[in-house]
Amino acid sequence: MKTFITENFLLETETARELYFNEAARQPIYDYHCHLSPRQIAENYRFRNLYDIWLAGDHYKWRAMRANGIAERFCTGDAGDEEKYQAFVRTVPYTLRNPLYHWSHLELLRTFGIDDLINEASGALIWKSANAQLAAAEFGVHGILDKNRVAVVVTTDDPADSLEFHRQIRGQGLKTRVYPAFRPDAALNVGQPAAFNAWCGRLSAAVNSDLATFAEFLDALKQRHDFFHEQGCRLSDHGLESCFATECDEKQAARIFERARRHEAATPEEVRQFGTHLMLFFGHLDAARGWTKQLHLGAMRNNNSRARQTLGPDTGFDSIGDFPQAAALAFYLNRLNDNGDLPKIILYNLNPNDNYVLATMAGNFQDSSIPGKIQFGSGWWFLDQLEGMTWQLNALSNLGLLRRFVGMLTDSRSFLSYARHEYFRRLLCNLIGNDVEKGLLPRDAKLLGALVREISFENARGYFGLDLAPEYQAA
Repeated sequence: MKTFITENFLLETETARELYFNEAARQPIYDYHCHLSPRQIAENYRFRNLYDIWLAGDHYKWRAMRANGIAERFCTGDAGDEEKYQAFVRTVPYTLRNPLYHWSHLELLRTFGIDDLINEASGALIWKSANAQLAAAEFGVHGILDKNRVAVVVTTDDPADSLEFHRQIRGQGLKTRVYPAFRPDAALNVGQPAAFNAWCGRLSAAVNSDLATFAEFLDALKQRHDFFHEQGCRLSDHGLESCFATECDEKQAARIFERARRHEAATPEEVRQFGTHLMLFFGHLDAARGWTKQLHLGAMRNNNSRARQTLGPDTGFDSIGDFPQAAALAFYLNRLNDNGDLPKIILYNLNPNDNYVLATMAGNFQDSSIPGKIQFGSGWWFLDQLEGMTWQLNALSNLGLLRRFVGMLTDSRSFLSYARHEYFRRLLCNLIGNDVEKGLLPRDAKLLGALVREISFENARGYFGLDLAPEYQAA
């Protein structure tokens, strides 16, 4: 049976269809936050089969398979590639109304032209067809980026990383510009001294310093920030349960650091103190360099202790947290602003209850330096789906300026995830089209077309200021 994804998928009105096909679909992709492998890009990696490109490392799919009673060996275990693929194919019919149902069909349709419904009966032919295409040279990573007209990819990188693959990519003449993002979460981990000191060892090697003092630690972080800037980095990123908002001077932070280096775990209060001091320091570095800071707030990670012990972290056992956000976020943004260190910031929430909190908080700290300086970011992780993205767009529309929004990102480890940009753009155009049909917006093709183009690509191009290939500079 052929797929349900028709030409007008999600586009319920003529206005929505005109906006999508005349404006949104023509825009390149600006993927300013993802978890793609720079190594795979540098090596123009060739995927060995459909499992390798579609399922490997995908915790969204693992969660669905577990919920469907699939044994762990077919998720993260020792089953063969085709066995794991077949286990997922058997699960897809049970994902009806889960975003995986839409995403999975879009990914196969847009990348391979496969328009069959995904199920056990069609699985063998899909496997054969996709694998045959992956054997062709144009289905290496570079070809996939080109096929999807990806102008920018921003990966997520540890401060201790050498960025060697980013340097390789720059010399390859790739039309897609690939940049690192500075993600220093490990620097805050004084509550777990074994992990903290192991990471400090990597940082020490990167700067050729033993990090004996807190001053040396801060200097090392600044050196790496400078190095990332030299390599084209213009974004940082932090994954936090909530912002830190506990006063801490440099002497207190130094004592906490020194004890952690002696393998003495910081107390929860000390973790908050140290985190506050470091996050203000990172804000200063970003503001001085003109970077954009991303704050991913609200994930409750690695909840299943047994799974963490057997499978490790980040294997699909995370959830939405219910952490208070407003007061701590206000403290952090206000302190940066008072110090003259408020960079461009994108705020992402994982709990939909915080939509209006973050949207209104962004409005408190806008200024005349740049339109939309503080962004309420796209629906993230568990909210990266039709309903969650609609909630985000509506909250931003009600409380801020939708037309200044920098738009969608993949937040993905998969090179097939560019279909998410299409999904978002169709949803956006449908939202606007329905408002026109209800008489809530004017039937003005020029005005509405500008909004759709800007959110799809142009706002991101102007906001982040990254260099683009000539064909994307004035797309």
